[in-house]
Amino acid sequence: MTSLQLFACIGMITGFFILLRLSPADFAGAVFGRLTARPKSVKDEINEATKRKKPSLLRREIAEAQSVLALTGRSGRFPLVCASSLLLFAAGASIAILLKNVFLVPVLAVGFLFFPFWYIRLTAGHFKKEIASELETALSIITTAYLRNEDILTAVEENLQHLNQPVQGVFAEFLSQVKHISPDVDAALKNLRGKIDNSVFQEWCDAISACQHDRSLKSTLVPIVGKLSDTRVINGELEILVFEPRKEFITMVILVLGNIPLMYLLNKSWYDTLMHTTLGRFILAVTAAAILISTARVIRLTKPIEYRR
Repeated sequence: MTSLQLFACIGMITGFFILLRLSPADFAGAVFGRLTARPKSVKDEINEATKRKKPSLLRREIAEAQSVLALTGRSGRFPLVCASSLLLFAAGASIAILLKNVFLVPVLAVGFLFFPFWYIRLTAGHFKKEIASELETALSIITTAYLRNEDILTAVEENLQHLNQPVQGVFAEFLSQVKHISPDVDAALKNLRGKIDNSVFQEWCDAISACQHDRSLKSTLVPIVGKLSDTRVINGELEILVFEPRKEFITMVILVLGNIPLMYLLNKSWYDTLMHTTLGRFILAVTAAAILISTARVIRLTKPIEYRR
C-alpha cells in the first residue's frame, strides 16, 4: 500500500510539472535561488560581512559549489546540479518511506541532497591539482625565458605553444590584451592575476609586475616557482598518508551496511528487531546519520594542500 501511494505521489508531481510546463532545472534553480538569497535585514548582512554569524551549512555548500563551477568553467551546469540535488532528496525520502522508517526520512533526504555538492568538491580537488601541475611547468619555462630576455611579452609568446589548457588560454588572453587592447603591461598583469585562483600564481604575477619597474627583483621569481614543486611533493606524500585511513573508512562503511542483509540471513529475528521496531529504526537512522556526517568530514579533510601566503 505504501508503495502504491508513493508511486501515485510521484505521478501526481510529474503531472503538475507537465501541466505547468515547468522543467526540473528551472524549479530547482528557483528553490536554491530562494535558499541562497541575501539576508533581508541590515543586521543580518552586517553579521555575515563581519563573520559574526556564519551562513547555514546548505548556503555554504551551494556557494562553494558555485565558486568551483565558475573556477572550472562549468557555471552553466549549476541548474543541473540543483536539479540532481532535489531528485536525490526525493529519492532518499522515498527509500526511507519504502522502508517504513520515519526516523530515516530526514536523514536520507538531507544526506542525499548533499551528494552532488560533495561530488563537485571532489572534482575541485583533482582540478586544482591539475592546474597546479600545469602552472608549475608553465611558470618555470616562462620564468626561464624572462630571465634571459627580460621581456615578459616575448617570454610568454615564445612558450605559448608549449602550454596546455586552461593555462594556455589565460596567457593567450594576456597577450591579446597587451597587443590589441591596451599596451599597459601592469594592467594586463593585474588582470592576469585574477584569472587563476592559485596563491603562488598570484604571487608570481605580483613579482613580474614589480620587475617591470626594478629588473633586479627578477631573482625572486625562481623561488616563487619552486613553491609549486614543494606543494606537489607535499601533496604526493599526503596522498600516501591519507590513502590508508580513507580505505579503512570505506571498508568500515561497507561492513556496517553489509551487516543488514547478513543479519537477515543469519538471524531473522534480529533483522526484524532492527527493521520493524521503533528502537531498531531509530538505531538505523542514527547509523545512517553517522555514515553521512563522516563522509562529509572525510571529503573535507582529504582535499589537496594549497600554498597560502
